[in-house]
Amino acid sequence: MMPNPVRLFHITAIDNLRAICQHGALISKNAGVIRGISYQNIAHASIQTIRTTKLVMNPPGGNIHDYVPFYFAPRSPMLFAINNGNVDGCSLKQDDILHFETTIERVTQNNAELVFYDRNATILYSKAFTDLSKLESEIAWDLITEEPRLDGFCKYFHTTEKYIDRMERRQAEFLLKHSVPLSAMTRIGVINTSKAEIVREILAEIDINLSVEVKTDWYF
Repeated sequence: MMPNPVRLFHITAIDNLRAICQHGALISKNAGVIRGISYQNIAHASIQTIRTTKLVMNPPGGNIHDYVPFYFAPRSPMLFAINNGNVDGCSLKQDDILHFETTIERVTQNNAELVFYDRNATILYSKAFTDLSKLESEIAWDLITEEPRLDGFCKYFHTTEKYIDRMERRQAEFLLKHSVPLSAMTRIGVINTSKAEIVREILAEIDINLSVEVKTDWYF
């Protein structure tokens, strides 16, 4: 069953937080390039190439890097890859990563341009939708919220003989065009208290009022 509200999660390096706060928003990869913003990369280079070239249905149009990506659950396969050193050029571990949390209701209040995919958006046969009424039927909520759960989300994501496409469907994406204001976020989750203090100091420095919580269930 689809959760209510539907929560969304965006991960980034804590090292990127100051630049994000200075702009008051999460900004798409392409918009960041135009503005001359250089972020610490935490993504596979080969996947980034696909996201640069893969076109999004029109409307809203553009390519995937014109959008800010969110997952429907924390503790993602991407975070697992980062923590295990499987992302070329990225030496970070999961404790260096924060989660921005929001809800679909909050990010769609102002007629935001959006598209969502039933699995990882870079997969050739992924299906795209812009009609929010399709969320309940097209996202694999049975996999995302299956027992055993951590903070409401299934602890496991690996593909198995029983779950032949679980990993790719666990990475279903909700994309918002160009930028998403930090005012739409509900909180930031980090792995421990020392990281929480670092994040709070950055937020205070730039006068961003956003709750920071230790959310160990969002990490491995």
